Amino acid sequence: MDAFADTMAAVHNCARPVRLAGSSATVDARTGEVLSTFRSADAPLGVLYRPCGNRRAHICPACSRTYARDTFALISAGVAGGKRVPEQVADNPLLFATFTAPSFGLVHGHRGGKPCRPRRRDDRTRCPHGRPQWCTAVHEPGDARSGAPLCPECYDTASAVMWQWHAPELWRRTTIALRRAVAGHLEVMESALGERASIQYAKVAEYQDRGLVHFHALIRLDGPGGAGIGAPAPAALDGPTLAALVREAAPGVTVLAEAIDDEDSPRVLAWGVQIDVRVVTPAHRSDDPTAALTPGQVAGYLAKYATKDVSGLHGEGQHRPHVAAFRAACEHLADRAARHHGEEHDYQRMGKWVHMLGFRGHFGTKSRRYSVTLGALRRARARWQAMAAESRRTGEPIDTRDLERRLLADDEDETTVVVGSWTYLGTGWRDAAEEALALAAAARAREYDQWRADRRDGHDKGTGISGATTSTR
Repeated sequence: MDAFADTMAAVHNCARPVRLAGSSATVDARTGEVLSTFRSADAPLGVLYRPCGNRRAHICPACSRTYARDTFALISAGVAGGKRVPEQVADNPLLFATFTAPSFGLVHGHRGGKPCRPRRRDDRTRCPHGRPQWCTAVHEPGDARSGAPLCPECYDTASAVMWQWHAPELWRRTTIALRRAVAGHLEVMESALGERASIQYAKVAEYQDRGLVHFHALIRLDGPGGAGIGAPAPAALDGPTLAALVREAAPGVTVLAEAIDDEDSPRVLAWGVQIDVRVVTPAHRSDDPTAALTPGQVAGYLAKYATKDVSGLHGEGQHRPHVAAFRAACEHLADRAARHHGEEHDYQRMGKWVHMLGFRGHFGTKSRRYSVTLGALRRARARWQAMAAESRRTGEPIDTRDLERRLLADDEDETTVVVGSWTYLGTGWRDAAEEALALAAAARAREYDQWRADRRDGHDKGTGISGATTSTR
């Protein structure tokens, strides 16, 4: 039991750790001296266990929390500085924008305690299939009917899947359109924009109840691209002006989706009419929903959604026919494309993205110069563990001078290399009992973090200090 407990602690209560067998050696890159060696046979259970690293909360709660914390750190650094990002980045215009999908038919929805789709009795009409175009029910959060079409036959599921398939391209073209809009406002050629300003962003995708994603994005305006991360933005562009440019540019962005086959028609795809853009201000946190957003709030918000996926559309024991219809449409469109175009056509690959309801993009993305990278944060964590292990081995305290710079240094600054030979043995604990213990330990850790966050929230409300960092819970 002690060996299992030590292993579980080493993988941070991972639900599905990867099991490896082999050995490695840490070598001084300058002299070739072998500094240390490690064999899996020397591990507590005789096998090396490594965290699975899955970001999805329903697959591994422990690893998804690590991913959320890393995402929070990445986003926070881009809005307030830190992690080698200069603090003056907080002075640049920053927006929080939400881009939604268009309507493909009437759907049920949660309206904040109000009836779903009320109509006067003299205005209650039915669709061509005889189904009512109104709904007087109040759908609570988690209601299985929320997001479902009022009439499944009227709902254009095929076009919805096509929009989902092209959503990453729609976002790419939106960033291009915004750069053009900023260049026009600054009265410079688009090709010369980098000499005056640069646009940086971090975004995450979130599934709505109707099965379509929408994007939450932080958009920041920096100075010249070659001046480093967070260079002062041009004085001619403030937050409200940048927000106006986003509102003007986004509705005009379109993607032409070619037809599946001869029986289909091309589609012009665009964002939905609900494009929300708000200015983020470095003020104290406010619980007023109409108040300006603060950096900590938006960082916590994006980090929370970074660990979710399509599984969130299913409540416990729920069956949502409209989600099943999305999956069926993906398979059907992929089959049609394969029959008409052959297996090399882009649409034929929809069959590989059925589990994502046709969305093939990354859930979290950022521009190159927004802030630190997830890889750098993971590398820093590994370096810290190595420092701690060496400190325990030698009894020497860790030198904390300039610690952040050393932990986040680039790979080329490394003075050691690790050479190893490993064999994959499998994924998961040895039996269901060990997995249950790991999940229970992860749940207790979350409860403890929740308790600490609640205490911190109570203290912050009493002192007026922002408690935005608790949003990662």
